[in-house]
Amino acid sequence: GNETLTVTKPGTGTGTVTSSPAGIDCGATCAAPFLTDSIVVLTAAAAVGLLAGTRSVHAQSSASMEADVGILNVALGLEHEAINAYQLGAGSGLLQKPVLDVAVAFQSHHKAHRDALIATVQKMGGRPVGEKSLDDYAKALNAAALKNQADVLTLAAKLELGAVNAYLGVIPSFKDNKLGQVAARLAADETMHWTALSQVLGKMLPSGALTF
Repeated sequence: GNETLTVTKPGTGTGTVTSSPAGIDCGATCAAPFLTDSIVVLTAAAAVGLLAGTRSVHAQSSASMEADVGILNVALGLEHEAINAYQLGAGSGLLQKPVLDVAVAFQSHHKAHRDALIATVQKMGGRPVGEKSLDDYAKALNAAALKNQADVLTLAAKLELGAVNAYLGVIPSFKDNKLGQVAARLAADETMHWTALSQVLGKMLPSGALTF
């Protein structure tokens, strides 16, 4: 049977929430029926607008801005890697539905992160770090060793956990506090990814607090 999933946006901004599988595009459509016990991934676009629209960058000194651009480019490099890792997984033929749908949804989150980081680096007068070829990422991630769905998800979970710790590690280094706040929101996305992947893999969640 179907059950109706309803999204409520508590803020007053113009961000949107979309779903995978399609059905919710809120904005306009904030409720939709989905199969009972199916996996529905919701994607919020608010973080992108906040990052790309940070106004305080113009008030930074050139030295502090350059430092922040360097940090953002490290983060951008991680997003490039994650996007390509999910591409390798999706193209491997090893993922079954609905896991494939979730992987594609998570990849879309990383693409949103990438686009926001690029926009912010450019707005700050920096040059965004470039993306390598898919073959380069395949070699670096040893994609040839992926033999089944669990291998793909284990790699993805490893990268997501690395991204969480990377974002948390750089937050205190930002000269612009608003960038640190957004990095925390990006880390929350990666934490959600890692948690979902760990559950699919049947791994126990951490028993203690302050895991990351």
